[in-house]
Amino acid sequence: MTNKAQAFFESHPALQAAMKDRGGEIGRAFGPFFQGLMKQGALTVREKELVALGIGIALRCEPCIFLHTKKALEAGAKPEEIMEVAGVAVMMGGGPAYTYAPLVAQALDHLRAAKPGCPSC
Repeated sequence: MTNKAQAFFESHPALQAAMKDRGGEIGRAFGPFFQGLMKQGALTVREKELVALGIGIALRCEPCIFLHTKKALEAGAKPEEIMEVAGVAVMMGGGPAYTYAPLVAQALDHLRAAKPGCPSC
């Protein structure tokens, strides 16, 4: 089975750079919007990343799943919390969301392998 998480994380930086070269206005508009909303507020960054991950699963957005799994870990979420979010997303999104839940486990496995000894991975 192809590890989609590994392929994503290997190709994502180059894809983002190419998009910035071709569509700079998109990044200039979206970046501050994202950063403004995803900072600490009434909800913690960890909580916001878990919400974003659940929505990404329910909407079947592979890049969202990979990136918000990574960002949730970086914000202090535990793998068990991340997988529980996947379960809630499946409950809300049904069968189509269920087919994307394994990508969360793939992302966790990839990120764990990329950072040996990471206590929150």
